[in-house]
Amino acid sequence: MTTGAAGVPSARPARRRAALATVRIVLAVLVLAGVVLALWRNWGAVSSHLGDVSLRAWALALLAGFVSPFLGMLGWRALLTDLGSRLHIAPASGVFLVGQLGKYLPGSVWSVFAQTEMAARLGVPRRRTGVVGLVTMALSLLTGVIIAVPSLPVLLRRGDSSTAVLVGVAGMLFVIAMWPPLLNRGIRLGLRLLRRDPLEHDLSGRGIVTGGAWTLLAWLATGAICWAFAADLVPDSADTGEVALISLSGFCLAAVVGMASVLLPAGVGVREGILLLLLVTVMPGSAATAVVVLTRFVTLAMDILWAGIGWLWARAHHLLPDRHTVTVRPPD
Repeated sequence: MTTGAAGVPSARPARRRAALATVRIVLAVLVLAGVVLALWRNWGAVSSHLGDVSLRAWALALLAGFVSPFLGMLGWRALLTDLGSRLHIAPASGVFLVGQLGKYLPGSVWSVFAQTEMAARLGVPRRRTGVVGLVTMALSLLTGVIIAVPSLPVLLRRGDSSTAVLVGVAGMLFVIAMWPPLLNRGIRLGLRLLRRDPLEHDLSGRGIVTGGAWTLLAWLATGAICWAFAADLVPDSADTGEVALISLSGFCLAAVVGMASVLLPAGVGVREGILLLLLVTVMPGSAATAVVVLTRFVTLAMDILWAGIGWLWARAHHLLPDRHTVTVRPPD
């Protein structure tokens, strides 16, 4: 904490944090209001497509939406296990899935803070959970980019001749960023800058690959939600392969850009806008809007469902902080 000339703690850092939080909230509200207004203006055309969605598409979308958060949890758990804290599926789900609701708050690290506090009650060192949370976010971003690359030519309105090159570049960047010596060096540097003790041991290559594989599957499952609805509403003349590419790869592109928009909770508005731009290349705008709305609905509903399941388990095992003593501490 900074101090003034008389040794009195300065209020500037607190004021800056409060101002930044206010800006984030205002920006999120404005973007969300714009999305709602655009949807309201086109609701007549959009609503006509909502009734056209078959039970089969709903079943596939709900199944994919239900599986995706669980796969993400397995990736997070694999990294935590690699660092020496092996949690059973039940407590790992309670910690990870409840903490995931933090992504709907403006900012990017609330999920990590929540998971850190809950895991500490299971005896997991805070800095270990904090590192795993941040590495999980990096893995999610990088694996999402790899799946997203094939849809870039569509967004840029260019031919697909550069797709292979872009995929190759993305793959090389992923391998470099996740190379164990480089990643572990970055972790050590980050902990040193935060004035925290180093981890007991480094992440292994096997742990990183396992975590990345589960995260990659989680992305594909989430993209399958969009694919299920798009395949049901797309015109019969559309190329099914192109629809699958735009739905799976395009959703990941939109979500990755949303993740990078750290001022907005869960990329609200940004993700929908980019996904809509991609979907209108294979279907009418009203149908594309319906797909975007339904995809957001399912992902949000499944996040809440899984968080509820995790919350019940965490509450039963006293992992949640007491309502009278809620504190947020940085990782040890």
